[in-house]
Amino acid sequence: MPYRSALSEVLTDAVVPAAPKARAQGRFPRGAVTALGRSGLLGLTVSTEFGGGGLGLPEAAEVVARTARVCPATAAVLQSHYAAVAVIEAYGGRWVRGEIGAGRHLSSLALAETPGEAAEGAAGAWPGVEAQLLMPRAGAARSLDVVALRGRKRQVVAAGEADSYVWSTRPLAAPGGLTLWLVPAHAPDLFVPARPDGAGPDGSATSTVCADPVLVPSDAMLGEDGAGLDAVLRRVLPWLLELRAAAGLETPRRAAVEVDPARRPADSLAAS
Repeated sequence: MPYRSALSEVLTDAVVPAAPKARAQGRFPRGAVTALGRSGLLGLTVSTEFGGGGLGLPEAAEVVARTARVCPATAAVLQSHYAAVAVIEAYGGRWVRGEIGAGRHLSSLALAETPGEAAEGAAGAWPGVEAQLLMPRAGAARSLDVVALRGRKRQVVAAGEADSYVWSTRPLAAPGGLTLWLVPAHAPDLFVPARPDGAGPDGSATSTVCADPVLVPSDAMLGEDGAGLDAVLRRVLPWLLELRAAAGLETPRRAAVEVDPARRPADSLAAS
């Protein structure tokens, strides 16, 4: 079924009925997310090789825009999921890409570390984005084939509801940049405080996620050690900005800001 037809059905049958409880009770729209998975919309941007729709950012933006009109919480979940999948498609393993393509896996971004940065940093001035999203304090330490991740990520959408998080840390050994990891939500010692602390839409389960520490295999690394900066610049930020604009959370002018991968945090901060 074409994705537009599938979306129309899911909006009518699942998203619209879930919206009042998300707004009034802060209830995560689990039924809507499940329906999005079954319809192929969670896997919209995954390669057809792995069972996905093989489509891109314009189609994802359309899905987010139409969803935002009826349920901002579901739209917020889709924004973070599609931005995370942009990284997973480039660097993730075959199994997780297949699970997302099949609609059985919801991912989310865990990059922000100080209050308000996910809401303000991703849509704000360029130096702010760099300072808040591209310079993680979270650490990683390797012992043989196991890596211990420590940190506290804030403003995580679908916290405690997603199946995995794209998580950022300082590099293991590289002299600069950052490193990205795919952290399974069921990992021991990964926990979400009882109370949401985020400014996301009611029902989006926007909250803090803590690792104290979380042990992951070394092959959970997405890309190379220290190379996560380019991944965030080239994939995460362009997707987030465009999807936020589609949802009406940011102006198209800002969403169309040119992200220069050659520009490094120190250069921009020095110029600010």
